[in-house]
This record gives sequence, structure tokens and C-alpha cells, in this order.
Amino acid sequence: MALVLSACCDGGKVQLLPSEAFKTIVDGRSVGLYTLQNGDVTMQVTNYGARVVALWTPDRKGRLADIETGYENIDRYVNNTGERFLGAAVGPVANRIAGGKFSLDGEEYTLPQNNNGNTLHGGEFGVDRLVWDVVEKNDTLISFLLILPDGKDGFPGKRNILMTYTLTPDNCFVVKYLANTDKATPINLSHHSFFNLSGESDKSILGYELWIKASQATEVDSLLIPTGRIVPLDGSPLDFRTPTPIGERVNADDDQIKCGPGYDHNWVLDREGEGIEKVASVYDPETGRGIEILTDQPGLQFYCGNFFFGEYPDKYGRNIGYRCSMALETQKFPDAVHYPQFPDTILRPGEMYHHTCIYRFFTR
Repeated sequence: MALVLSACCDGGKVQLLPSEAFKTIVDGRSVGLYTLQNGDVTMQVTNYGARVVALWTPDRKGRLADIETGYENIDRYVNNTGERFLGAAVGPVANRIAGGKFSLDGEEYTLPQNNNGNTLHGGEFGVDRLVWDVVEKNDTLISFLLILPDGKDGFPGKRNILMTYTLTPDNCFVVKYLANTDKATPINLSHHSFFNLSGESDKSILGYELWIKASQATEVDSLLIPTGRIVPLDGSPLDFRTPTPIGERVNADDDQIKCGPGYDHNWVLDREGEGIEKVASVYDPETGRGIEILTDQPGLQFYCGNFFFGEYPDKYGRNIGYRCSMALETQKFPDAVHYPQFPDTILRPGEMYHHTCIYRFFTR
């Protein structure tokens, strides 16, 4: 029987998920549950897939709720038949690679095809389905290390990935990636938290106001594979340069919306430089909760839960509803291995991959 918890707090006290529910062995390696707290934010993380399983933030009245859509025990993540990527690190190449194949330096590589004949988020056993080593942990920070051998899921190179989650006193959740390789290989890591700002994953997100600093997006086909075209968003339902309710145009008579169906696209961010910049925000007028997204990456994938159909309960016994959770994934562009006009995702020996994503939680 699933353990059903309360999504709310009592007198401002967070109800933590029990560590016993996340203790197991996967592929001979120990899995556990870790808790971080700083400012007004409390977060629980497991080293299976380096995933966030719970995240408590206050609303405008100071009431805490768990805004992370997830499950109540490790078995549901390991043996999941529902949404695989809840809260996880994704990669080594996030998003899609067309046909599950690519060429690099004169060699052809074939990958697992786990999404309509294409490779999604690294294939059948991406970094979300592996046990990461915990190399540092304190009250506000946890660092994970994952070593991917040459040929893992068809990708070349022995890759060392160091990822750190940090909570800051000003209510930021900071995700930092570093990676190197001994052979040229594509790297495009991302973070895949699913947020519901009410703390109720059966409650629609369509009233949230979304802002994305982007005047262009990468056009996709009916399988959500980029066509190689970068298209302007003027007059498009994908134009969120003015804060707009997500549901206002989510069913628009538009070819790109129909491909989603809804929002599941990569926005080409209007960046001012190469450092960390504010690139997006989402706000729930009902609770007063909001998230600002800052990053050093050129793209942002926004997905509004088009493939949740209320079939699977979350950790509080609520069925995860259609368009009731959202992901905001900073990244380089999908399928960049096939398009030289996209930002380069190839990491070579002697180089270091860097990626920072910050979710800043606020209320008003």
C-alpha cells in the first residue's frame, strides 16, 4: 500500500518523506534520501538519478507546500511505468536526438530509440536511471559524481559528471554541472523538476503567468524533432515576452502548438552575454508563489504536462493530472548533433562542460 502524506505543513513545519522509503540497492549500489534546508526552502533528494523528490516553499501567507511532483518511495521511481523523468537529472544529452543516430569525427553512433524512433534524454538508461555517488553533503548543499564508461548507451567517451545542488539563504535552488571526457562526445545535461505551484499535482497550471525572454524558438515536426529552422515568435502563441497565462493560447490553431500538442518546445533565449541571466519566470496568482529561472545556457525547454493523463498517483495520493505540472529545462538546443547552426554540444578532451541553472522562489 502506498504511503499517503499531507502536502501541507502544520504550523509551518515541513513533513519530511521518511528516509526508509528510499533505502534500497540498485545495480549493487546503495540509494538513500538526503534533506537540504536554507531560507524558506526545504528539499529532499535521492542519489538515484540525482532527483529531487520533494520541495517545500511558502505561499504569500507563509503557508508551506510541496511543489515538486513526485513519488513517495524509491520503488516507484525505479520500476515506474508512468512519468520516468520526475525531478531527475537528464542526459548525457537532454531532449531528443533524431533517429537515435549521429556522426562525429567520421564515426557513426547508434543509440537506444526510446521515443517514437528517436532518443530522448539519453535513451533507455540515461543519467536519470543510474545511482550517483554522493561526494559532499551538508545542510544546504549536496554534490553528486557519475562516471559514464565509453560506449554507455552508445555514446562515446568516458565522461565524468559532477553536479551540485545548493539552496541559498535567498530561496534559490542552484544546479551546477561540470563534465569532462577522454573522447569527443555530445553533452547537454539538464534538470527535470516538475512543478505545481499550488502543491497539488491534480490542479491545473494553465492559470499561471509565464514570461520567457525569447523572440525565437527552434521549430519542430510532429515528433517534436527540430527541423533546423529557428523561427520568429512575433504573433505566435509561443511568444511569452509579455507575461501571459499558460492556458490562454495552449490550444491555439497553430502548427507548432499542434505538434506539442500544447507547449513542449525549445525557446531560443535573447541573451545579453555569456554569464548567468534571468531568462524566464512563472507566477501563480492564486497562491502568490513564483519561480524565476536564471541560466548561462542558450535555450529553455518549457513543457506543460501534455502527456499526463491522471493515470498515476503522486506521493500524496493525487492523480498527476493533464497539464497539472510543468518543467522548465535550461539547455543547449535539441538534436544539435545534426545542425551545425545550433550551439555546439560536442565536448572534447581537455575541455570542461559548464552549466548553471538557478530556480529562485518568490512570493507576491
